[in-house]
Amino acid sequence: MDFELPDELVALQDLARRFAADTLAPGARQWDREANIPRDVVAKLAELGFLGIFIPTEYGGSGLGDLAATVIMEEVARHCGATALMLDAHNALCCAHFLIGANETQKAKYLPDLAVGKYLGAWALSEPGCGSDAAALTTTAELDGDTWVLNGSKQWITNGLYAGVFVVMAKTTPEGGPKGISAFIVDRDTPGFSIGAKEDKMGMRGSDTVGSTLDNVRLPKENLCGELHGGFVDSMKVLERGRITIASMSVGLGRGAFEEALAYAKDRTAFGKPIFEHQSIQFMLADMATEIDAARLLTREAGILADSNEPSNIAASIAKLFASEMATQACLNAIQIFGGMGYTKEVPVERYLRDAKLCEIGEGSSQIQRMIIARHLLEQ
Repeated sequence: MDFELPDELVALQDLARRFAADTLAPGARQWDREANIPRDVVAKLAELGFLGIFIPTEYGGSGLGDLAATVIMEEVARHCGATALMLDAHNALCCAHFLIGANETQKAKYLPDLAVGKYLGAWALSEPGCGSDAAALTTTAELDGDTWVLNGSKQWITNGLYAGVFVVMAKTTPEGGPKGISAFIVDRDTPGFSIGAKEDKMGMRGSDTVGSTLDNVRLPKENLCGELHGGFVDSMKVLERGRITIASMSVGLGRGAFEEALAYAKDRTAFGKPIFEHQSIQFMLADMATEIDAARLLTREAGILADSNEPSNIAASIAKLFASEMATQACLNAIQIFGGMGYTKEVPVERYLRDAKLCEIGEGSSQIQRMIIARHLLEQ
């Protein structure tokens, strides 16, 4: 068993690390305060190929896999969780759904523009009345001749403020449920499709989150993405990939909190010596380092399984559960080590904590991950 990254991923890691330190770190605090990531940052991400991580090279993408995505996401999240979340929604949700469900014509039309950042992609599953119980969605799609007519509303759409294309899930049978949901491609300028106000969030503030309304949105029949009534099954596959990227985002946030706290502990003195020399601080840092490493290994295991076309859904849930809860605790420990300073916006650890909390919620909450893992155990 080889625990080292291959040379090409080491080079990718170095590229992402330098970009994050040079471009994201200086602006992340301001973007959090202003609740906006500048468009030139998105353009730079496109230049690096980070908007086409999973998109095959024949469509202009980077043609990378899940393990590579974990490397990129960790490095980006180390300095800016909001930028990492934007990448997650674009790559692991929207683009991933195209790769799973779209036909060749749809891929050829949309993937090249998504890969080069002509516009961002967004994914719309959740609704005001359904989050964890995604199969209970109420947005409908009815066939009227050769046209689908969509009505309903969506919520918690990451990238929705700027996205050029959306993959939207809707009920296509009166009964609904998992076997009655389909996915549709909705262009931003489609009549009847309106974007709501940006949510004022606790964390991940630079990444925009909006709701949307579909009022008699008429789509060509060919905008069905995937098999009719197969949207829920495809969505679960998409979320599996998203859990791997959320886990790697969590590792990056936890690592960021740890590295900031370690540097501070070496520099800050109390009772005549650096606080790092106090055993209570040493134990906190030791726990953080151990749990970050464990989370990274779990996350990369899930990525390797996915790249090998091996079943990875349980590994993804385990990684996402452990890494997200690790990140929140690591950030709490970092704030404790900083003391009063950690409770201010003068240092990034308070922002890391606000950002990390979302990782316990998005792409399936910790409670949902425990349900998935427990059901797997019962089947053994």
